[in-house]
Amino acid sequence: MDIFAKIQEEREQFSQSEQRIADILLNQFEFAVNASIIELAERAEVSPPTVTRFCRRLGCQSFSDFKVSLAKTAYVGVRYLNPEAKSREPADVATDIITKAQNALFLMHRALDPDVLDKAAEKLSQAEMIYAFGSGGNSSMIASEIQNRLFRLGSRITACNDHGMQLMLAAAARPKDVIIGSSFSGRNAELVRSFNLAREADITTIALTQRDSIVAKAAELVVGIDLPEGDNIFRPTSTRFAYLAVIDVLASLVAYRNRDRSLVTLRHIKQQLVEHRDGDDRQLLGD
Repeated sequence: MDIFAKIQEEREQFSQSEQRIADILLNQFEFAVNASIIELAERAEVSPPTVTRFCRRLGCQSFSDFKVSLAKTAYVGVRYLNPEAKSREPADVATDIITKAQNALFLMHRALDPDVLDKAAEKLSQAEMIYAFGSGGNSSMIASEIQNRLFRLGSRITACNDHGMQLMLAAAARPKDVIIGSSFSGRNAELVRSFNLAREADITTIALTQRDSIVAKAAELVVGIDLPEGDNIFRPTSTRFAYLAVIDVLASLVAYRNRDRSLVTLRHIKQQLVEHRDGDDRQLLGD
């Protein structure tokens, strides 16, 4: 049970005494989760029996049962209970988004290991087939972007965001293939399973993920991306800009290694776009 969702949904139906208890829970979480029934009652200016009735109204059998449910909320994240106030002015929101993206790119650039990038690009450039794996909102997008960058350079590549299909593709892969996987959290156990299966067959595995994570430990090559996110739960993750930049770096390195093949494929793609859509060659290069 999400006890805070229930409080927020039913708050207007509470009595004044119950609303004072609810406000303490929502705005003074650290106090509430550690307070005794007497301490909570005193701060809300109600009697202990009122607190007990409030707990039962929320579906808890007792104050102790209520405290257990309250403590579990900490695992979800206190910052989701009472988000930090941020300006909603367009200029301020734009500044927040763009500066965080710039900071993510700066930190990623400073932490990149050129030797790992070189090795990963070499493996990708020589691969007979590349499988790009990623699950969830961000990593699925990253897997698709890897495919989007590399197919136009002449690489044979497919992207997959389904765990079961990833496992089957890993099982069907051949020694000269490469599996590259994305995991922002580094906790994707299904990706670990696919990596382990691939490595048993001597298939190269590359991870874009947090260093020292289970995904990183399962991969042969790791491009580590460890970035702070901040406390604004409404701002989309700026880490994805770092991932996109890493993909562009790898794609460029692959293009330079496979220059002749990349030139031919890019020219064929651009020719089709000019003939059937653009009418000239002044649009974005490579797209």
